Amino acid sequence: MFACVSTPINEMKKGILCAVDFSVSSKEALRWSIDLARKLNHHLTVLYTYRLLRPYNGEVVEMKKKIEDEAFKNFSALERELLIGQGVSYDFKTEIGFVADRAKDHFKKNGVDLLVIGKKMNTINKQSFDELIADLQMPLVIIP
Repeated sequence: MFACVSTPINEMKKGILCAVDFSVSSKEALRWSIDLARKLNHHLTVLYTYRLLRPYNGEVVEMKKKIEDEAFKNFSALERELLIGQGVSYDFKTEIGFVADRAKDHFKKNGVDLLVIGKKMNTINKQSFDELIADLQMPLVIIP
């Protein structure tokens, strides 16, 4: 595990943001986030970001709804497998945009302690890790 955390873990108070794309890598990041959230008694926000760039026959609103419906379906499977019964407070959010932009916004508005991502997430491939780390300016944990 590569960790780049400026705040000592025992001083974290706000919460954990875990970015997912439903890949194996993001599932491992979520497992790690759940474990840390349980140990620290922190709230966990699971964040799925997407872009509206794919060709689609129909309106943008319809495309957005289809993407979000699929994301909630995928999250429900993860929730049943990993979250339910773990004693962790959590929520799931879908947002349009790049991971770094959405994480920074969430960091400013909700004050999370750190972002956890999987190193091999498919959505990260569109944005290099160097760009992501440079853009974030917040504590980050990258799970291999």
